[in-house]
Amino acid sequence: MEANGFAVTVDHSRNLAEVAAELDIPAELQSCHTAIVDGYIVEGHVPAAEVKRMLETRPDIVGLAVPGMPIGSPGMEVAGSDVQPFDVIAWDQSGKAVVFAHYPK
Repeated sequence: MEANGFAVTVDHSRNLAEVAAELDIPAELQSCHTAIVDGYIVEGHVPAAEVKRMLETRPDIVGLAVPGMPIGSPGMEVAGSDVQPFDVIAWDQSGKAVVFAHYPK
């Protein structure tokens, strides 16, 4: 995220399950990283382009998530491995989830 112009503060001291519970992240959307970006939750390996699009369009959502750790998602690139298709999911206050973007594009 820093390489894409975001200022990053890292906190390794918290239990991810506790963070997800505190932020009410739906279980099916949880992953290995959680960020708060200008009031939105960003969960997992969400491409920076989608975070930027969210910040530009300011949709009425809680946040974006890439559940799990799909190969080829940002930070999960594996030399010699094919990119696993993955969706960037947006969810709202009611928990309704919709596809925000699909990768690879």
